[in-house]
Amino acid sequence: MRPEHRERARIEAATRVVDRHVATLPPPEEVGLEALVSDTLYHERRRLDRERGGDPRTAEDLAFYAKVQRRLRHASARDLREMLDQIALRFASEIVGNFDDRVYKLSTTVVPTGLSVLLTAMSPRKLGSLSSLRHGLSDHVQIQGASDHARKLLDKGTLVVVPTHSSHLDSIVLGYAVHLLGIPPLLYGAGLNLFNNPVTSFFMNNLGAYRVDRKKTAGLYKDVLKEYATVALELDYNNLFFPGGTRSRSGAVEQKLKRGLLGTAVRAYVGNLQSRRDKTSLYIVPCTISYKLGLEAQTLIDDYLKEVGKNRYIIEDDEFSRPRQVLNFMSNLVSLDSRVVITFSRPLDVVGNYVDEEGRSLDPRGRLIDAATYVCDGGEAVHDNQRDEEYTNELALAIAREFLRDNVAMSTHVVGYALLDMVLRENPGMDLYRLLRTGGRSPSVTVAELAHETERVIDALRRSNR
Repeated sequence: MRPEHRERARIEAATRVVDRHVATLPPPEEVGLEALVSDTLYHERRRLDRERGGDPRTAEDLAFYAKVQRRLRHASARDLREMLDQIALRFASEIVGNFDDRVYKLSTTVVPTGLSVLLTAMSPRKLGSLSSLRHGLSDHVQIQGASDHARKLLDKGTLVVVPTHSSHLDSIVLGYAVHLLGIPPLLYGAGLNLFNNPVTSFFMNNLGAYRVDRKKTAGLYKDVLKEYATVALELDYNNLFFPGGTRSRSGAVEQKLKRGLLGTAVRAYVGNLQSRRDKTSLYIVPCTISYKLGLEAQTLIDDYLKEVGKNRYIIEDDEFSRPRQVLNFMSNLVSLDSRVVITFSRPLDVVGNYVDEEGRSLDPRGRLIDAATYVCDGGEAVHDNQRDEEYTNELALAIAREFLRDNVAMSTHVVGYALLDMVLRENPGMDLYRLLRTGGRSPSVTVAELAHETERVIDALRRSNR
């Protein structure tokens, strides 16, 4: 977020959350306030108990919450409200991101060109052609789908780009893609590990990314995080949300999407209507990102196999934190002469309807409808948590549908699936874990067998797409 908006967003996000909580408390007010402060204190103390010693931030947090604990014993309603304000502002200060135009210019010129030189130099097939360097990183990124449609909506409202998520590279590649399209930079939430990562920390701290601490489980923290995203949207910052919530451990296209940040789109839309802003609309732009190889595949697969379907683990030391591993990944990617494919789906409104190139909502039959009527009561836009939750559910279903429709299956995906399916069939009764440990009954498969199986999978895909 730009410097002129940071303080406003910080204070507004914290104040809105506290005001909303206080407004719903039954009398006596101090009982509810004490419960909210105590709950936040409990979750934060549990988090700090698990933190490593020696971190200055941990020491500061311990001192802050020790002071809260002491004040809590004899606090009045006024004291409790003050403590709640302080905690919420502390959360907001941790979350708010910084945007530096100079760093953005650097990231979209020097870095892509340097990376392109590196990629080209590692590819023997391209050593004789220096002309490709003039095109920069765009040589290695293929953008397709409804990207022009999304760009035309910039004059009509604010964009919320919602991509699939399989790598920490996603935000970098997608950020460069929107730059190529002429779309202003996207704000997005990034895990704290990326702010400490030697590969990305400089850019994370200067390109508007706001901090998401997944170890913080207090409800108040999550509310402040979502409200910060809401305020950013109301200030007309185009946003990037990963609706899967985290990288897909299995590599599957996400279908069970998180509603938290996604729900801020409806809240921001209502806020825009209430404030009668010039541009009130928000447009949701699903997109899929496809790689032939996965940088963090080994770590993600290991995590998936440990906790199938639970996604509990937060990986802080994976391949993305090791520069040499990133270099090896780039080398392997280029050896396949591969591009990263980014496919933009048709934009949606905040309740999941398609919109035309003028930004007008369309019903399932293609007829024009007024999206504002979804959130108005008596002609005025109003917040309604139950209603908005249902709208967010509908939006999530629409995004998941677009993911499946527009995802690109790369050759490595198809061959990998074919090989695993063939090995599973040849080893009936053997579960996946045992199969991975032992390799199955046959030590290998022939190229001819794999080619035949791959053809079968491709034929099945073609039939399913008719």
